[in-house]
Amino acid sequence: MNEIGKTATWFAAIAAALATVTACAPDGPEHVKNVSYDTGAIGKADTDARLPSWIPDDATAVTEVIRTTGSERILRYTPGASGLPATCVKGPASATRATLSADWWPAGQEHRTDRVCDTDWHVIADQGLIYAYKPETLDQRR
Repeated sequence: MNEIGKTATWFAAIAAALATVTACAPDGPEHVKNVSYDTGAIGKADTDARLPSWIPDDATAVTEVIRTTGSERILRYTPGASGLPATCVKGPASATRATLSADWWPAGQEHRTDRVCDTDWHVIADQGLIYAYKPETLDQRR
């Protein structure tokens, strides 16, 4: 094989290796969506983000980070007069670690949760705010 052929083969091998690394790279910022709403009612009206139905309409300052390639989410809001709905019951903290992050999400908060809402949201009231974590699920429900 001549020198040009060897160089072309070498570049093809490098390109294939880079394509494999890119395909296996973890989710980057392009796979995360950040949303904020003045109230829970406004957030529930945004069908693109699908704010959970258990969030009270009178919740304020609702902020959420959503994994767009799966079902993991972290969420924070200020509770209104209605508080948490009856569907939010005492339950175990999440056994999985959040891979999403935000400057408003305390590190390890998912392991301190003490309520479960709608079977898959782990929730805690902390310093006047509500924090919620939904781990990744295999069936990709949102």
